[in-house]
Amino acid sequence: MLQRIWTISTFLSFSRILLVVPLAYILYADVPDNRAWVAAVLTLAAVTDLLDGYLARKLHQVTDFGKIIDPVADKITVGIVGVLFVAAGYIPLWYVVIVIVRDLLILIGGLYIKTKKNIVTQSNWPGKISVSLTGLFLLLSVVQSQALEPLRQVVLWTSLAMMAFSLVKYIQRLFIGSAFRKRAAP
Repeated sequence: MLQRIWTISTFLSFSRILLVVPLAYILYADVPDNRAWVAAVLTLAAVTDLLDGYLARKLHQVTDFGKIIDPVADKITVGIVGVLFVAAGYIPLWYVVIVIVRDLLILIGGLYIKTKKNIVTQSNWPGKISVSLTGLFLLLSVVQSQALEPLRQVVLWTSLAMMAFSLVKYIQRLFIGSAFRKRAAP
């Protein structure tokens, strides 16, 4: 069982969570060019997110644990970074509240499916796009470039739309998919 938990992919997912520590330090310490360094750490976190799924498939290391830890790592990382950025004045509180509430609803739904049906649900594509857009919004917010502000605004609203769309898809999977399976059973 341990071999199926500690894979390169799960290590990358855990490392994404751990990257929050240097990010927080750099954000609040007296570090020259701290916003550029925070942007670099965010970019590294995004790279780990891209690599973990790719390597899991490429190295045949797809596991139920990996299906759980990857989106959980995304949610923890985005949530903590979001709170840190609110405290630093980079993003509005309402945005982080929406992100966290949506993620909690998805997490609760996933736990429900796991406990009731013993099925580990995977992230859906709208959810993955949503996380990517949220990460891009965080990156653009820390860069604080007036030239990029119109793009930042587009990414903000697009990320919110994708969050809503992906939540609807998760709800459909939870309720409509369950109802369909119940009706289809003899």
